Amino acid sequence: MTITTNDIEMSLSEHLEELRQRMFLSFGVFLAFTGVGLGFIKKIVTLLQAPALGVKFLQLAPGEFFFTSVKVAFFFGALIVSPFLIYQLFLFIVPGMTVNERQILLPFALSSGTLFFLGVGFSYWVLIPAALNFFINYGSDVVEPLWSFEQYLDFVLLILLSTGLCFQVPIIQVVLGLTGIVTSEKMLSSWRYVVLGSTIIGAILTPSTDPITQILLSSAILALFLSGCFILSLLESK
Repeated sequence: MTITTNDIEMSLSEHLEELRQRMFLSFGVFLAFTGVGLGFIKKIVTLLQAPALGVKFLQLAPGEFFFTSVKVAFFFGALIVSPFLIYQLFLFIVPGMTVNERQILLPFALSSGTLFFLGVGFSYWVLIPAALNFFINYGSDVVEPLWSFEQYLDFVLLILLSTGLCFQVPIIQVVLGLTGIVTSEKMLSSWRYVVLGSTIIGAILTPSTDPITQILLSSAILALFLSGCFILSLLESK
């Protein structure tokens, strides 16, 4: 079996070898940036702690700061390497695609990465401060906020990741529309179910139980859904 790319025939084993090399390269970049994250871990942790104004963090178990720092460094490495990984996959797939397919794939890849980082930014500057403000102020006149360092960072990292993934909604919609599975008109007609679904997703994906964070995330998902419908309708009209 052979696979033709740019008029050059590659055997299946050569094709898989190329994929393996690109994955190893991406993994190497991931390890490198994880090392960078460990080198600047105190600055990264300080940045993640910034939204929790007035809160004192405790190390409740031996090695808690160390193991949590490693976890944060891995998250940092994965976050930074994700655009590089998408680029490597793009280079692997593109030679076997038509010109029209390339014109579709490149905007998709760029849009997906951009939306993911927009989601991370939205969670850091909007969702996390709103959630923390609710928890800090609630009962602040009764108890002093002393939080576990590990549990706090688990909370923050989960919101960052889940929000970044939620911001992929328009990409999923466009894919479904271009493949003919569903139209933009059909999507809009199901807006009631989307409102219900976004509320449920917001409640599941936010580790906090405060209504403010859940409403903000649900509203963001709904806004992304409407944006996806609009983009898809434009593509359908061409």
